[in-house]
Amino acid sequence: MLLAMMGLTVADVLGRYLLGAPITGATELTEMMLAAVIFLGLPAVSLDRDHVTVDIVTEHLPARLQPWRELLAALVSAAMLSVVGWRIWVYAGQIAGYGGATNSLRLPIAPLGYLAAACCALGAVFTLYAALRGLRRK
Repeated sequence: MLLAMMGLTVADVLGRYLLGAPITGATELTEMMLAAVIFLGLPAVSLDRDHVTVDIVTEHLPARLQPWRELLAALVSAAMLSVVGWRIWVYAGQIAGYGGATNSLRLPIAPLGYLAAACCALGAVFTLYAALRGLRRK
């Protein structure tokens, strides 16, 4: 999808400046693909436990407490992902209710919202799974 975004941007810029004819809806497509890339990557990042972390204080905790700290962080993260996913789902339902679509291409926006919400839910499940898996290993 990133390759498609790059190709679309290059074609749009070339069309705009060389031919005087930009690609209609290129910005909308790029925005939608970017949102999809971000949310589709969320479950994979959650499963691999590759989220950005700052461990200024936590690195000084005793080793025996680390698995429990990681579990607590995972519970908080999963709860937040669940709330975000739920609210995106509700918002996508509202958008679907009034038929929200992009300006130029008239593409429906709600399916992207449902995808984002589902990815948040999957991210929450994978976050808990990875934390429990890590707890069992230690």
